[in-house]
Amino acid sequence: MTIGAFAAATGLTPKALRLYDELGLVAPAAVDPTTGYRFYDDGQSGRARRVAELRQVGVPLTRIGALLDLPDDEAAADLAAWWRQVEHDTTVRRTHVADLLARWRRETIVTTDVVRCVGATGLERGARDEQQDAAAWVDDRAVVADGFHAAGATASRGVVEAVTGSDGARLLDALGEAAARTGPPDDGGTTATALWCDGHRVLVAHVGDSRAYLLRDGVLARLTVDHTRVQSLVDEGRLTPEEALDHPDRPRLARVLGTDEPDLHRRTAQVGDRYLLCTDGVWTQLDDAAIARTLTARAEPGPVVGTLLAQVRAAGAPDNAACVVVDLVAP
Repeated sequence: MTIGAFAAATGLTPKALRLYDELGLVAPAAVDPTTGYRFYDDGQSGRARRVAELRQVGVPLTRIGALLDLPDDEAAADLAAWWRQVEHDTTVRRTHVADLLARWRRETIVTTDVVRCVGATGLERGARDEQQDAAAWVDDRAVVADGFHAAGATASRGVVEAVTGSDGARLLDALGEAAARTGPPDDGGTTATALWCDGHRVLVAHVGDSRAYLLRDGVLARLTVDHTRVQSLVDEGRLTPEEALDHPDRPRLARVLGTDEPDLHRRTAQVGDRYLLCTDGVWTQLDDAAIARTLTARAEPGPVVGTLLAQVRAAGAPDNAACVVVDLVAP
């Protein structure tokens, strides 16, 4: 069968099958000498699925090759030994990270001059029937949320209302209140990425796959990590960022508001800093270079937001999109 038919039969992608071939894990049954097109036998489906399963849990490629050639009982013993080593290494890393955190938190925090925030928000429904993204900026707070399933719009609006309706110092409490009002994940849920600036420091709270970026001195840095299984595969070196964008599981969230605690990111506030919060409807259509070019434009937040969403529309806007741009300026 063709690579496309084999991919459909195994639940994999042609791109994954080509990678397995290149790595010598699942070679095609035949290759057309003229076109180079790959063909597979139905009997190879079990091997292909096993490779996918082992990659999914993080088994190194070199070890996968050895496991495939072992009888099931020996492969099981080898896999169990690998997992015991992973657990041991994780325990050691946890201890080292705890030591680093304890040392860094003892260090004195030097604050800057007081700054104030100027911001703007924007939404784009895109090709979706319903707008389930939400965004807001008010005073010293900004937030974006990306809802999903039937009650997604309600969940994302609840996040925005909670953040904008509370004192910035209670940012985490506000997110907790929004999470408490969110129903079971099967009914609907939301991501949440929120920012608060107290004049000296910026706090970003984040859960899901919306993002926060910081543009400082012309250099763009992403502050948040996507809470998706595909991002875990990228972090482990088993997918490239380019492959992740096209992966069929890319939208599948590993953490959402209400089921997991948000990550926290802190930065010293500096006059001239520009923050962007956006949902995946923005960053999947615009790469970091395009985002950086737009954010470095000498314009107020409002026009910058308008440009970003215009670029999303020009790219096709297959999904809802929401963004907030916040500038830190002198008081």
